[in-house]
Parts: sequence; C-alpha cells; structure tokens
Amino acid sequence: MSVTPSVLSESAIVTRLRAAGCVFAEDEAQLLISAAPDPAGLDAMVERRVLGLPLEHVLGWAEFCGLRVAVDPQVFVPRIRTEFLVGQAAELARALGPGRRSPAVVVDLCCGSGALGAALAAAVGRVELHAADIDPAAVSCARRNIGAAGAVYEGDLYEPLPAALRGRVDILLANAPYVPTDAIGLLPPEARIHEARVALDGGADGLDIQRRVAAEATRWLAPGGHLLVETSDRQAPLTVDAFTRHGLIPRLVTCDDLDATVVIGTRPTAAG
Repeated sequence: MSVTPSVLSESAIVTRLRAAGCVFAEDEAQLLISAAPDPAGLDAMVERRVLGLPLEHVLGWAEFCGLRVAVDPQVFVPRIRTEFLVGQAAELARALGPGRRSPAVVVDLCCGSGALGAALAAAVGRVELHAADIDPAAVSCARRNIGAAGAVYEGDLYEPLPAALRGRVDILLANAPYVPTDAIGLLPPEARIHEARVALDGGADGLDIQRRVAAEATRWLAPGGHLLVETSDRQAPLTVDAFTRHGLIPRLVTCDDLDATVVIGTRPTAAG
C-alpha cells in the first residue's frame, strides 16, 4: 500500500529533501511516497535520504534501460551513462545474424547488481548469460536481477567462470571500476560512503582492472567476439593502448548526451 500525499505532506518532504541538497527533490518525494509501505516507513525513508543514502538504496531499486533493477545497500548503483554501453553491446549481439542457431554468449564481469547483463538479455531476447563479481553482496543482488536468465558467479574477474566458456564468448561486458585511487575522495558522498570501494577504485591511474580484463580477453572471446568497457574521455587513449597490446582491435565510441565513453575491443578472426 503506497502512502498518498494527503497522509504526509508532500511539500514538507520536498522541503526536507531540498534542504539536504537533493536537486530533484520533487521527483524524489513522489518516488518515496509511492514506495513507502506506511506513514512510519515513509518518514524513515525520507530520513535515510536526508542523511545522504543514495535514493536507489533507499528505494531498493534503480531504473536502468527501462528495467527496475534491485540495488541492495553498499552495491554499486548503475549509472545512466552506462546505458550507452549496453546499447552498443546490443547492436553487436544482434549483428551476429538472425540465422545463427545458438544464442549469443554474453559475460558480464564486475557485474555489480547485474544490471548490464539483465538489460542486455532483455534487449536482445536470446542470450547465454554469465555474470561474475568479487563482492558477495553484489553477487546476491545480481542473482535476484538476472534470475533464470543466466548464471552468476562469485570471484575475481574470470576466475569463477566455467572453463567451457573459453574461446566462446561473443560479448564480454566489463564495467570495471576506473576511478583513480587518489580521486576517490573527490567523489560525491553518495558514492564515496555508500558504495563498496571495490566497485569504484581502479588503482593509481584508474585502469588497473581494465588492464587485467584486457590481458586475458582473447582467451575467452570467440574469434570476432567483442570486449566492451566504459572509461573516461581522458583515460580512453590508455584503454585503447591496453587493448591493442593484448591483441584486440580497438574502437572508441562516445555519446555526448550521456557523457559516455566506451572502448570496444574485437578479437581478430582466424582469417584476420
């Protein structure tokens, strides 16, 4: 049962949220009101938001690629910019050809809540989906979001994946952390305090995890398969260099509207 504005004043909630620095206070107030189980629950949710918890952690979900994705406390909240990465992956998956008998084999590394894998499966409709993350809380969350659409494993990058996937992966998503260690302190408190550091910290220049992903990608990708990672405009040349050094053919794509930068690395075919 949702709480109507007549039970608790929506304007009072907006005032509290705005005073706490919430830019979209009106929208957030409506979401909190619709999600609250009762007046006491609404007051508790507003208080958590005022104290700085991400709205998605307060609600228990985030909207991503048209899906409502469960997001547990401390789990990385999927960013809207990352919808561009999913869109690029969906185009590549569809390009495998309608005449192909077997579904596209998709792996979502550093999967967090499982949002990327779940969204790609929903967009493409027929995939063999595998996801992995090192954080147990993220793995639990991803299993709920992916459900029967795929399998989720706990472990470091490729380590927990079934060996049978080597050389078979068509689409490898790796939304690895890419914030430089020294820049973690500059992040908004919502991320810095309430998301797991392992989901944010990419090492000295932010690209430690991306380099590890690239180093082993050709062992797992099928010939002509693609690795997609999100990065920043400033870091993109280094990401491209890492892909090239590890045998991938890199391609840089950007979206100004979402302020998104994605590097796509393709494993050469046997003939290429």
